[in-house]
Amino acid sequence: MTLRRVGENEYVEEHGGDYEDFEPGMVIKHWPGRTISEADNTWLTLLLMNQHPLHFDENYAASTEHKRVLVNSSITLALVGGMTVQALSARAVANLGWDRVRLAQPVFVGDTLYATSHILSKRWSKSRTGQGIVTVETTGTKSTGETVIAFERSFLVWSRDARPDRTDG
Repeated sequence: MTLRRVGENEYVEEHGGDYEDFEPGMVIKHWPGRTISEADNTWLTLLLMNQHPLHFDENYAASTEHKRVLVNSSITLALVGGMTVQALSARAVANLGWDRVRLAQPVFVGDTLYATSHILSKRWSKSRTGQGIVTVETTGTKSTGETVIAFERSFLVWSRDARPDRTDG
């Protein structure tokens, strides 16, 4: 949580960042992590209409190389991406895209995941005055330290002075 002073003994809680807050090379460790439950995997897999039995049929999964139910990779992407919103894009204008999504290791029910983001680049928007594009690489790891996913994401964010929802007091 970031607090910004706006008056005598008065503060505003801030989430996300303005264009000026991001610098290439910054590393942000997101907190907290998240342990994936069986309900998370089953419900979200079915919500996504993925009917592959590897994600919710223990008997079938036992006959595969994993020997147990595998967490749907769409859930892994959404969960690790979601972990970054508080620090990175809570005030973003829009997500612009995810690139180079790489799945390094399987994720199983009971695994706890953590996320770390590296700011790769930023530039001013050519078509939107007062806004810039920030590109990050996010890595999701298990509590064991094993990398399970990595991806790049770009989002559009306001500059501090142009932000329409400024709360200066």
